[in-house]
Amino acid sequence: MSEGLQTVSYLGATILFILSLGGLSNPETAKRGNWYGIIGMTIAVLATVFGPRVTPGGYAFIVGAMVVGGSIGLYAARIVRMTQMPELVAIMHSLVGFAACTIGFASFIDTSTVFPTAAEHTIHIMEIYIGVLIGAVTFTGSVIAFGKLSGKISGKPMLLPARHLLNLAGLLVVIYYGYVFATAGSIEAGMLPLIVMTVIALLFGIHMVMAIGGADMPVVISMLNSYSGWAAAATGFMLSNDLLIVVGALVGSSGAILSYIMCRAMNRNFLSVIAGGFGSAEGQAAKPGAAPAGEVSPISAAETAELLRESKNVIIVPGYGMAVAQAQHSVYEITKVLRDKGVNVRFGIHPVAGRMPGHMNVLLAEAKVPYDIVLEMDELNDDFPDTDVAMVIGANDIVNPSAEDDPTSPIAGMPVLEVWKAKTSIVMKRSMASGYAGVDNPLFYKENNRMLFGDAKKMLDEVLAALKV
Repeated sequence: MSEGLQTVSYLGATILFILSLGGLSNPETAKRGNWYGIIGMTIAVLATVFGPRVTPGGYAFIVGAMVVGGSIGLYAARIVRMTQMPELVAIMHSLVGFAACTIGFASFIDTSTVFPTAAEHTIHIMEIYIGVLIGAVTFTGSVIAFGKLSGKISGKPMLLPARHLLNLAGLLVVIYYGYVFATAGSIEAGMLPLIVMTVIALLFGIHMVMAIGGADMPVVISMLNSYSGWAAAATGFMLSNDLLIVVGALVGSSGAILSYIMCRAMNRNFLSVIAGGFGSAEGQAAKPGAAPAGEVSPISAAETAELLRESKNVIIVPGYGMAVAQAQHSVYEITKVLRDKGVNVRFGIHPVAGRMPGHMNVLLAEAKVPYDIVLEMDELNDDFPDTDVAMVIGANDIVNPSAEDDPTSPIAGMPVLEVWKAKTSIVMKRSMASGYAGVDNPLFYKENNRMLFGDAKKMLDEVLAALKV
């Protein structure tokens, strides 16, 4: 394949990737967007493999690597559950960061490329340094995020004494060694500063995500997505691959925009998320004496079914508890029965519900819930006063009225779904434990709220059985 044909192929792949991002922005066009991405990636891989820079002797290594990597990816995709998607996304981000690091070191020790001027050589050296820096932070940060999301590492933030000073000291050392690396006259002289920077970046990635509490993990996922994109773009600069630069920039910028949207949805400053300290371990009980005054009013599955049957308007608010219980299919069956009875059923989705952006949308789409009744928080928050039943399934912080009523609350100012304004709200939970932010919820004690305790799928199946009677 000539260089001109490869360039045209890269251009076509870029257009398909842009169309893919546009398609993925809407559930109704997401499938088409996925196909655009698949076709674009196929063209990109074929154009690279058969391009002028790959010698025939390298095909065996490329095919072998693709078979191994493809087999692992196919196996992971087949066995992973929908509730594990956030962990899968996090660990995939780590692979991008790891690739950027290894390619950076390989590019540094590669002496086959000759640069006409010293300025071009210096630019290439700094591309390597920055690429390895971003890749190392992405790698360890994503591994820690995977550990927190999978429960292998506590969601409670780890706050070291003088952590900001430690970060600042690390940054200054990285800048200093960047100068040493750029002015090194040989591979031997430049290897030490590159290794030192890599170690600091790896430690920073660990420290950065360890300091972030569980409540901010959706933002962390989108942030690491952005980092992986910039790592890919840096890799493109190192390899002089225009397509990788463009695609990395698309992923990096879209991830950064998503991070901003998530922070706005939580009334959080992006820098404060990176600084960490908010959130605690999942399921942490409220501190003694911190619970709002009042008593909870439990309700049975049969009583819940009766309330739903007599309702005209119902809003269902799903949360991570629904994902854990894998109750989305039961939710769909209940929705179908109620709609057949003439009940207006809609779903309210908070931007940070679950553990990653769009987590609830994916689960409901898997269960074949119609797209047109799945609405964002801003689209139906004003409708709660006219709602007969607001049913909360495994959500906590995103329906916490203290975000509006208590200026001293850690989640004060965070936009929430105002389910307490419905005539009756029903909260499904296993226990009275606080949510991922570690904040107690006054909703549980309101007069018009009822608590349906138990496993979400089991209780929803009982509600469904009662509705069909």
